[in-house]
Amino acid sequence: MYLPQIILPLIPEISKNSVNPNTIFANNEMSLDNIEIYGFDYDYTLAFYSRRLHTLIFNIARDILIQEHRYPEGLQEYEYTPDFVIRGLHYDVQKALLMKIDAFHYIQLGTVYRGLHPVPDKEVIAMYDGSHVPLENMSDFYGKSSHGHTMKQYMDIFSLPEMNLLCCVNDYFMKHNIDYEPVHLYKDVKAAIGDVHVKGILYRAVEADIENYISYGEQTHAVLKKLYEDGKKMFLITNSPFDFVDRGMNYIVGTEWRELFDIVIVQADKPGFFNDRRKPFRRVTDKGVLHWDRIHKLEKGNIYKQGNLYEFLRLTGWRGSKVLYFGDHIYSDLADLTLKHGWRTGAIIPELRKEVKIMNTKEYVHLMTWLQGLTGLIEHMQVHRDPASQAVVQEWIKEREAMRSQTKNIFNAQFGSLFRTYHNPTYFSRRLSRFADIYMASLSCLLNYDFQHTFFPRRTPLQHESPFWPEQTSAGAMNMPFVPHRNTVED
Repeated sequence: MYLPQIILPLIPEISKNSVNPNTIFANNEMSLDNIEIYGFDYDYTLAFYSRRLHTLIFNIARDILIQEHRYPEGLQEYEYTPDFVIRGLHYDVQKALLMKIDAFHYIQLGTVYRGLHPVPDKEVIAMYDGSHVPLENMSDFYGKSSHGHTMKQYMDIFSLPEMNLLCCVNDYFMKHNIDYEPVHLYKDVKAAIGDVHVKGILYRAVEADIENYISYGEQTHAVLKKLYEDGKKMFLITNSPFDFVDRGMNYIVGTEWRELFDIVIVQADKPGFFNDRRKPFRRVTDKGVLHWDRIHKLEKGNIYKQGNLYEFLRLTGWRGSKVLYFGDHIYSDLADLTLKHGWRTGAIIPELRKEVKIMNTKEYVHLMTWLQGLTGLIEHMQVHRDPASQAVVQEWIKEREAMRSQTKNIFNAQFGSLFRTYHNPTYFSRRLSRFADIYMASLSCLLNYDFQHTFFPRRTPLQHESPFWPEQTSAGAMNMPFVPHRNTVED
């Protein structure tokens, strides 16, 4: 990786300033001075969970497969592996392959797994006639694999145990030469994971040992208190049941938590809540008793379940860009709000803190500096067609490929960064930039800003625009030599 002094000027400068992992990042310009109402999801927004929760979900779902779906007892030998998968991956239901796809629908070779083992690039290219996944095979706009779509995208943090379990069951069947239908396996694992939530198994387990599962309580409390003291309206819309939310919020905030919120809605059934106009709100008591009276007003101190956003807007008048809603699920929490209703949206991305810390390390900065420099050298030198020059360029290309894999492995050995597939944004990253005005690692990041702060997105030059900062200068904008056209006539 030694760079001769003569080519150092070709290397774009990479900022020596570290990025603060507690920063709020902007995709779209937004001023907190215009925000009057703050809304929140509960799970992984107000309440953050330890890794023990994913282990719990994996173990319960694995046991459901064995006991209720009659899967082999041998699956008991598999345990949850916390760092095996990342969020945002796609699963080919028919081929039983887990993979990372970029914003342009290209598979990142080297990140395709069948069970617990990588699939060779040549095999992937043969199966997909290249590495591009056609639009009709992808999940729909909201990430669902319906209407013939063969790809399921896992956007939820709760999906990490599901992906782990899918890989483990696939691995067991292949290891024991068991013939199986991948579609059935996918549906059974999905059903088992669903039962963990729907049957209340997860909720009861967390409530019984809440100290071991919930973290970040003090920071969440501080954010809510700051908003309340500034006179902001606040509301909660969650899919979780009231007993579970109440137990968690009592632990995080205290028994007075409901005094902070103007409206509390549980079991909302998002994303249906944002689209289905038919479901009315229903008042529910602390003991879970349902009232039959028609709801004419959403009152502070009451608990409501189900309902729909259109009725919510009619009863509150909370419309447009004065509302900022936070959630961790880009599709279920944020997509409809920004596309259809004009609310401002904030994505909570817990993985962000770890990735930023990695990008601040000397190892990563050194790798990226050389990788960018090497790319610039290849771009400049490829026009020289003599054998000696081409031999050097080919060596650089090989080194570049090796370094791209090395930078991927720094984040996750199997799938790399949540946000990038080598140089391209991931499919997850593109959706994040479309549906979230701002994004951050946790709500606690709000404590670093006052309520007059304006968030500005970084102006990154388009490929055809002239760069204004050294770190944004590509080799193509540095008087790069071009191969002269044969019919060019010089003046």
